[in-house]
Amino acid sequence: MKARVTVTLKSGVLDPQGKAIEGALRSLGVAGVASVRQGKVFDIEIEGAEAARAEAVLKDAAEKLLANTVIENYRIEIGS
Repeated sequence: MKARVTVTLKSGVLDPQGKAIEGALRSLGVAGVASVRQGKVFDIEIEGAEAARAEAVLKDAAEKLLANTVIENYRIEIGS
């Protein structure tokens, strides 16, 4: 079963990499960019086909390793 875990900084947490990307886009002439927040995406394959079990495994992985839950949020998407 394929899944995706998306990790982003919580609202209000300073994002220096996002600010650097925002500045670079402006210097390249990309118009209309108000702000940029960067994050991480993990595409993971889980053995088996039970969505509830896969979600539990991914939640455990996100909370133990993939995300720093003090400053980051994560979202799990289960595919097929």
